Amino acid sequence: MAEEPCQCPDCQRFYREHDRLIREFPTFKQQQELNWASIQSFRTLCNKVTNELQRQLSERESNKDIISEEKHISDIEITEALDELESVNAYLYSIEALMERIFDIKISNKFESKFKEIANELAPDPLNVDRLILNRLFHQTPDFPDKKNFN
Repeated sequence: MAEEPCQCPDCQRFYREHDRLIREFPTFKQQQELNWASIQSFRTLCNKVTNELQRQLSERESNKDIISEEKHISDIEITEALDELESVNAYLYSIEALMERIFDIKISNKFESKFKEIANELAPDPLNVDRLILNRLFHQTPDFPDKKNFN
Protein backbone atom coordinates (compact mmCIF):
# COMPACT_ATOMS: atom_id res chain seq x y z
CA MET A 1 0.00 0.00 0.00
CA ALA A 2 1.39 3.38 -1.02
CA GLU A 3 2.08 5.95 1.65
CA GLU A 4 -0.19 8.99 1.66
CA PRO A 5 1.53 12.24 0.61
CA CYS A 6 2.34 14.58 3.46
CA GLN A 7 -0.41 17.12 4.10
CA CYS A 8 1.65 19.80 5.87
CA PRO A 9 1.44 23.28 4.30
CA ASP A 10 5.07 23.22 3.08
CA CYS A 11 4.62 19.89 1.31
CA GLN A 12 1.28 20.93 -0.15
CA ARG A 13 2.89 24.12 -1.49
CA PHE A 14 5.69 21.99 -2.97
CA TYR A 15 3.22 19.60 -4.63
CA ARG A 16 1.31 22.51 -6.16
CA GLU A 17 4.51 24.12 -7.46
CA HIS A 18 5.80 20.77 -8.73
CA ASP A 19 2.60 20.15 -10.66
CA ARG A 20 2.47 23.72 -11.98
CA LEU A 21 6.01 23.42 -13.37
CA ILE A 22 5.12 20.17 -15.11
CA ARG A 23 1.93 21.69 -16.57
CA GLU A 24 3.57 24.91 -17.72
CA PHE A 25 6.80 23.33 -19.01
CA PRO A 26 5.72 19.90 -20.26
CA THR A 27 8.53 19.21 -22.76
CA PHE A 28 12.07 17.95 -22.33
CA LYS A 29 13.54 21.14 -23.80
CA GLN A 30 11.36 23.37 -21.63
CA GLN A 31 12.42 21.48 -18.50
CA GLN A 32 16.09 21.84 -19.50
CA GLU A 33 15.68 25.59 -19.96
CA LEU A 34 13.62 26.01 -16.80
CA ASN A 35 16.17 24.21 -14.65
CA TRP A 36 19.07 26.10 -16.19
CA ALA A 37 17.34 29.45 -15.60
CA SER A 38 16.48 28.45 -12.04
CA ILE A 39 20.07 27.54 -11.20
CA GLN A 40 21.41 30.69 -12.83
CA SER A 41 18.96 32.94 -11.00
CA PHE A 42 19.80 31.27 -7.69
CA ARG A 43 23.54 31.70 -8.36
CA THR A 44 23.08 35.34 -9.37
CA LEU A 45 21.12 36.14 -6.22
CA CYS A 46 23.53 34.26 -3.92
CA ASN A 47 26.53 35.96 -5.53
CA LYS A 48 24.98 39.42 -5.16
CA VAL A 49 24.12 38.83 -1.50
CA THR A 50 27.62 37.40 -0.89
CA ASN A 51 29.23 40.45 -2.49
CA GLU A 52 27.03 42.81 -0.48
CA LEU A 53 27.83 41.06 2.81
CA GLN A 54 31.56 41.05 1.99
CA ARG A 55 31.37 44.78 1.22
CA GLN A 56 29.51 45.42 4.46
CA LEU A 57 32.06 43.43 6.48
CA SER A 58 34.93 45.22 4.76
CA GLU A 59 33.41 48.63 5.52
CA ARG A 60 33.00 47.66 9.15
CA GLU A 61 36.64 46.62 9.32
CA SER A 62 37.71 50.00 7.97
CA ASN A 63 35.36 51.88 10.33
CA LYS A 64 36.23 50.32 13.69
CA ASP A 65 34.74 53.32 15.48
CA ILE A 66 31.14 52.13 14.91
CA ILE A 67 29.32 51.72 18.21
CA SER A 68 28.31 48.09 18.72
CA GLU A 69 24.66 49.03 19.39
CA GLU A 70 24.41 50.48 15.89
CA LYS A 71 25.18 47.08 14.35
CA HIS A 72 21.95 45.29 13.55
CA ILE A 73 23.81 42.18 12.41
CA SER A 74 27.02 41.16 14.12
CA ASP A 75 30.26 40.55 12.25
CA ILE A 76 30.14 36.93 13.41
CA GLU A 77 26.65 36.48 11.92
CA ILE A 78 27.82 37.99 8.64
CA THR A 79 30.89 35.74 8.57
CA GLU A 80 28.76 32.66 9.27
CA ALA A 81 26.31 33.64 6.53
CA LEU A 82 29.21 34.16 4.11
CA ASP A 83 30.54 30.68 4.91
CA GLU A 84 27.12 29.17 4.25
CA LEU A 85 26.66 31.13 1.02
CA GLU A 86 30.09 30.02 -0.21
CA SER A 87 28.99 26.41 0.34
CA VAL A 88 25.73 27.05 -1.52
CA ASN A 89 27.62 28.65 -4.41
CA ALA A 90 29.99 25.66 -4.59
CA TYR A 91 27.01 23.30 -4.77
CA LEU A 92 25.35 25.45 -7.42
CA TYR A 93 28.52 25.36 -9.54
CA SER A 94 28.48 21.55 -9.25
CA ILE A 95 24.83 21.43 -10.28
CA GLU A 96 25.63 23.73 -13.20
CA ALA A 97 28.34 21.32 -14.38
CA LEU A 98 25.82 18.46 -14.27
CA MET A 99 23.21 20.57 -16.07
CA GLU A 100 25.69 21.25 -18.87
CA ARG A 101 25.82 17.48 -19.41
CA ILE A 102 22.02 17.37 -19.50
CA PHE A 103 22.06 20.09 -22.17
CA ASP A 104 24.24 17.83 -24.33
CA ILE A 105 21.29 15.46 -24.59
CA LYS A 106 18.83 16.16 -27.38
CA ILE A 107 15.42 14.54 -27.67
CA SER A 108 13.78 14.36 -31.08
CA ASN A 109 10.66 16.48 -31.52
CA LYS A 110 8.85 13.22 -32.22
CA PHE A 111 9.15 12.38 -28.52
CA GLU A 112 8.22 15.77 -27.10
CA SER A 113 4.56 14.78 -27.52
CA LYS A 114 5.20 11.84 -25.18
CA PHE A 115 6.54 14.28 -22.58
CA LYS A 116 3.39 16.39 -22.93
CA GLU A 117 1.17 13.32 -22.64
CA ILE A 118 2.91 12.11 -19.48
CA ALA A 119 2.93 15.65 -18.05
CA ASN A 120 -0.87 15.74 -18.36
CA GLU A 121 -1.07 12.45 -16.46
CA LEU A 122 1.38 13.51 -13.75
CA ALA A 123 -0.04 16.98 -13.19
CA PRO A 124 -3.48 17.42 -14.64
CA ASP A 125 -4.93 20.90 -14.61
CA PRO A 126 -6.45 21.34 -11.13
CA LEU A 127 -9.19 23.53 -12.63
CA ASN A 128 -10.19 20.93 -15.19
CA VAL A 129 -13.92 20.31 -14.74
CA ASP A 130 -13.55 16.52 -14.67
CA ARG A 131 -10.86 16.73 -12.01
CA LEU A 132 -12.93 19.11 -9.86
CA ILE A 133 -15.92 16.75 -10.03
CA LEU A 134 -13.75 13.78 -9.03
CA ASN A 135 -12.18 15.73 -6.17
CA ARG A 136 -15.63 16.68 -4.91
CA LEU A 137 -16.85 13.10 -5.09
CA PHE A 138 -13.83 11.53 -3.42
CA HIS A 139 -12.70 14.15 -0.95
CA GLN A 140 -15.44 16.69 -0.41
CA THR A 141 -12.84 19.39 -1.05
CA PRO A 142 -13.22 22.93 0.35
CA ASP A 143 -14.27 24.20 -3.07
CA PHE A 144 -17.46 22.14 -2.71
CA PRO A 145 -18.40 21.74 0.96
CA ASP A 146 -20.76 19.11 2.26
CA LYS A 147 -24.42 20.03 1.90
CA LYS A 148 -24.80 19.71 5.69
CA ASN A 149 -22.73 22.90 6.03
CA PHE A 150 -25.47 24.81 4.21
CA ASN A 151 -28.18 24.01 6.77
